[in-house]
Amino acid sequence: MRADRLVALVLLLRRHGRVSATTLARELEVSTRTVLRDIDALSAAGVPVYAERGRRGGFALLPGFRTELTGLNHDEALALLVAGSRRGAQAFGLGSALASAMRKVVDALPESYRATAAGAARRLLIDPETDLLARRLVPEEVPDAVVTEVRRAVFAGHKLRIHYAAVDQAPKWRTVDPIGLVTVRDQVYLLAARSGADRTYRLSRVLAAEELAEPAERPELVDLDRAWQERSTRFRTGGDQVTVLLRVNAARREELLRTALAVHAEEPDGDGWLRLEVTFSDPRHAEWALWQLATSAEALAPQWLRTALRNRAAAIATCYGVRPES
Repeated sequence: MRADRLVALVLLLRRHGRVSATTLARELEVSTRTVLRDIDALSAAGVPVYAERGRRGGFALLPGFRTELTGLNHDEALALLVAGSRRGAQAFGLGSALASAMRKVVDALPESYRATAAGAARRLLIDPETDLLARRLVPEEVPDAVVTEVRRAVFAGHKLRIHYAAVDQAPKWRTVDPIGLVTVRDQVYLLAARSGADRTYRLSRVLAAEELAEPAERPELVDLDRAWQERSTRFRTGGDQVTVLLRVNAARREELLRTALAVHAEEPDGDGWLRLEVTFSDPRHAEWALWQLATSAEALAPQWLRTALRNRAAAIATCYGVRPES
């Protein structure tokens, strides 16, 4: 780990010239004291690093210094393979590896290309943290230790113990055979087998993970795209799914369809409204989806859903029915 950091430190100095210890610490995700120790180590190894004092001071390399430091390690190469989405690299716990790999790639460019490439990169923004309505897009938080352990087991082909908190259940340990990792809209899923049966685990619900030495029981080759499609189909056609008859304002139709599993029937209902028959994954999903649409949608059947929505609305009305005295 320290060798990789020392390489990254030299590359940062070569790319940016004079850099403060605070900036180096932020880029390398370490303390300023660690940066100072690394600078001393580089100097002792013969790398010509010198310090400039003053308000705009920092550390720099002697002009003309160059050495071959662009070799990519395993995680950095892997990060580049998933770099089509910066969020993908973050989701798989490869964010720092991606940053390090990109520094090495830039350093490997011919001098004449380096400035133009950096300028072009500043003209591109992929996956910003907010959309046009300033809604922050927050990916699910998964501890680095969990992601790293799961990723190791997937790549090594070893069994994996996970402490998993399923919905409405107490967390418990399970031993699974990991097959692959899939990220969908900033949510990461572990595709695995347990006692020979397919299982899909949401990584944000994994509280702890441990790679085991025992080999996983899984196919030698895997088509993750096909495996995901098959599991998605089973999810949509099984479980506690509910079918709902409803009315929706035509202007909110697309919003409804983004949450529903399937649409079985649709017809105009007059005055800019539509009547649809749709399926949701379970009762809670149906109630949540209709609640998001407020008065732009009305559940017609089943009756339990109308009752649940009415009770929720009544509770909100009671909460705001009397204005507290100032």
